[in-house]
Amino acid sequence: MIQSKASPSAETYIVGGEGAPRIHGKADFYASPYGTIVSVHVTGLPKDGFFAFHIHEGADCGGDAFADTGAHFDLTGSPHPDHSGDLPPLLSCGGCASMTVFTDRFTVDDAIGKTVVIHSEPDDFRTQPSGNAGTKIACGVITKVK
Repeated sequence: MIQSKASPSAETYIVGGEGAPRIHGKADFYASPYGTIVSVHVTGLPKDGFFAFHIHEGADCGGDAFADTGAHFDLTGSPHPDHSGDLPPLLSCGGCASMTVFTDRFTVDDAIGKTVVIHSEPDDFRTQPSGNAGTKIACGVITKVK
């Protein structure tokens, strides 16, 4: 059984950009002896369907269309979809999505200071370097919970 601390070790508040300003949400990161549990809840997604959800290497949501988030976070130099920050897609129903996923690709400490990005399209899990996931429509910086 994968267990975690009762409280998250890190979190991010996700906000939509110019093209999707209604997006708001939160992702919590829980330390586990075997990896990290990520739990995300988002509202205001612009349509129903799948949206790519990744951790990016940048430490800032600035720049035109969140350009400062950089590429996908990756500790091992792996191709997509095996980057450390490649996570399953979000499924929007009525503009809302929730997901909890376990990963052994990074620890909570590895993720602190990185960015969470929601893309406008689903990830195709093939195209390099980022899965043909469309534009970056929402972002949040991962911070340590005090």
